[in-house]
Amino acid sequence: MSDEEHHFESKADAGASKTFPQQAGTIRKNGYIVIKGRACKVVEVSTSKTGKHGHAKCHFVGIDIFNGKKLEDIVPSSHNCDVPHVNRTDYQLIDISEDGFVSLLTDNGNTKDDLKLPTDESLLTQIKDGFAEGKDLVVSVMSAMGEEQICALKDIGPK
Repeated sequence: MSDEEHHFESKADAGASKTFPQQAGTIRKNGYIVIKGRACKVVEVSTSKTGKHGHAKCHFVGIDIFNGKKLEDIVPSSHNCDVPHVNRTDYQLIDISEDGFVSLLTDNGNTKDDLKLPTDESLLTQIKDGFAEGKDLVVSVMSAMGEEQICALKDIGPK
């Protein structure tokens, strides 16, 4: 055996899945579901009775958590649906660049520079105005299925 250490530079993730399966009949309102390949928050669930030869079916109405579009899906209640792993992380806002990207401070002291400003007008003006006034702002970033977006803002006082 050799005593030298091996260092591997890998850009691949750990292979963790972006979704997990859950039976359609157990998904409730305010939960999350993947509809047409998009992560959605469930706003309405209705279950139809079984027909003469069929399964009970669940009718899901969801709002895409990133672009706000309304999506619908009908799935037999005994089948599995994909449910996205949704994470919400808070970062401190350091800077806003001219090209619409934000610079955020992570918990371990590193910076995160790959996020764009949100497209939601009211949140966008709150962030820009608060930053222009020199307030200490903390933004909440929602991430699911390889997408990330700023979804909320907190003011933690003046600098």
